[in-house]
Amino acid sequence: MLQRIILTGGGSAGHVTPNIALIPELRREGWEVHYIGTKDGIERQLIEPLGVPYHVVAAGKLRRYFDLRNFADPFNVLKGLFQAAGLIRRIKPAVIFAKGGFVSVPVVVGGWLNRAPVIIHESDMSPGLANRISLPFASRICATFPETLKHLPAGKGVLTGSPIRREILNGDKARGLAFCGLTSSHPVILVIGGSLGAASINRQVRAVLTRLLAGFQVAHICGKGNLDPHLGNIPGYRQFEYVGKELPDLFAAADLVISRAGANTIFELLALRKPNLLIPLPKGASRGDQILNAQSFARQGFSKVLLEENMNDTTFLQEVKGLFDSRPGYVRAMENSRLKDGVGEVMKLLDPYGGGGKTPGR
Repeated sequence: MLQRIILTGGGSAGHVTPNIALIPELRREGWEVHYIGTKDGIERQLIEPLGVPYHVVAAGKLRRYFDLRNFADPFNVLKGLFQAAGLIRRIKPAVIFAKGGFVSVPVVVGGWLNRAPVIIHESDMSPGLANRISLPFASRICATFPETLKHLPAGKGVLTGSPIRREILNGDKARGLAFCGLTSSHPVILVIGGSLGAASINRQVRAVLTRLLAGFQVAHICGKGNLDPHLGNIPGYRQFEYVGKELPDLFAAADLVISRAGANTIFELLALRKPNLLIPLPKGASRGDQILNAQSFARQGFSKVLLEENMNDTTFLQEVKGLFDSRPGYVRAMENSRLKDGVGEVMKLLDPYGGGGKTPGR
């Protein structure tokens, strides 16, 4: 009997990409995959092209600040709960996997009402608001960081790491160098500024670019609208607003990576065993989760960390040089980690629910 699974999660790409990483493996193992999301959320844009049946529910954003929409959103949450419960009753999934974000709350509660087992995944060190609300209704909770387990109900937490896209592991160094117009004569630093909070990293890299290029080449993903036209023809430096299908090749070409500390990105770096310097978003620009993520990776020996408030020309160059000089130690620590295969660890949790039509008890 073909077993069905419902995936949910949305509101940001970070709540969707781990689900995308799981979909090929679920299909290989014979699961019928359904997705529940919002009508206009980014999850719909990312999931529908994959050919996964997509079901819409209403959802209210869980704001912790005053907004007139707060008065209407409880009714949207209640509406979404009834919609999700009805969908779950009709689809009859063997299990629900919830990645977080406000859309996941009515799905998790709807699953609990239908006595469908629910597995939640938390990417960050401490659970976000949506997952905190959902915790009592879950059968198991996947933790990305060892430190997260202490925040979870006893007996429910499982350390899995974060599911990452398998294709990110299949890059080709020669293709990456050719794409950037770089050579094998000097080591390559890949800078992933992205869009959110990219400005400070972009400014810092460009402020010391001449000194960086004395020993390195730089491939710089700086985010939409952040190209510097004055730096377009500098040998050893290539800038991009965005990189799509070529990203695995750029990772393969990189000797070091400089990045923010979002959970999905840093677990890709762990799986790729790429020595990295993390510059987490400061608390003023986030709830502080990236700082905690980065500190955990530093404790485990996977990353160097430079806090943005401590970043200047001198500290930035010192950290880059120190990272390059100590690369073997970081690579060894990453090789020895049991967290580098998040897809495999999550699939182990899902496997009992897909065995011959038998659904374990809650």
